[in-house]
Amino acid sequence: MARIAALGEVLIDFAEKGRDSAGYPLLQAQPGGAPANFLAAAVKYGHEGTMLAKVGDDAFGRLLKGTLDSRGIDTSGVIIDPDHFTTLAFVTLDENGDRSFSFARKPGADTQLRYDEIDPEVLDRCDVFHFGSLSMTDPVSRRTLYSVLRYARDAGKLISYDPNYRAPLWDSVEEAVEMMRSGFTYADVVKISGEELDLIYPLEGSPSERAAEGAKRLMEGYGISLVYVTMGRDGCFFRSAGREGFVKAPKGVPVRDTTGAGDIFGGAAM
Repeated sequence: MARIAALGEVLIDFAEKGRDSAGYPLLQAQPGGAPANFLAAAVKYGHEGTMLAKVGDDAFGRLLKGTLDSRGIDTSGVIIDPDHFTTLAFVTLDENGDRSFSFARKPGADTQLRYDEIDPEVLDRCDVFHFGSLSMTDPVSRRTLYSVLRYARDAGKLISYDPNYRAPLWDSVEEAVEMMRSGFTYADVVKISGEELDLIYPLEGSPSERAAEGAKRLMEGYGISLVYVTMGRDGCFFRSAGREGFVKAPKGVPVRDTTGAGDIFGGAAM
């Protein structure tokens, strides 16, 4: 089994659990953050996981650290920050279970993780380093991420990447695409949604046709070894140097909430 280090956001998802009589969402606080969700799934399947992150010195930050501990994730790399509040995400749902996000993150603690706060021994011990694009949305965490990526690449670590696009956290779509593309230059394994792939490569055709062509372009353009394209109800396309294929989504499963589904897929596939 692999030793995995993940860097990025650990936050609270306020998930919609209904509506009141005036139409306002009733929200429940839940642990979240794509890299943390990824690690939780990977550890569940027997891997070792270490989280590199920053949370606030507040009730939510302490709850999140405790939750990671309870899931068997090493939190020695989780910094408790007295100067910034734990990031909060508010998730509302449409009739299909698809999400809309709003964030309290100006700045959130996760964006303030510095490179000098990371123990290089964590990176030396790991076999796999995993990251997402949300660490690229702030100059502080962006510099930290790129420094860690260079360190991991030079050390020969397997690098896993999930772009995990969240429109409200970027100044523009163009900036998001540019930053997300920069992550591909370091990645060996990429898990990307069909919607994110459409941002990177606007293509024609069916979802499976766009996924196949987009995965091909990622591999040829960036030297990526393995690409997963998740497409919700349309299933998943995968491509590596030796083979490719399409797996249909299970039928008859009611969709209640898709929050974290891609993260769990990535961690389980690892």
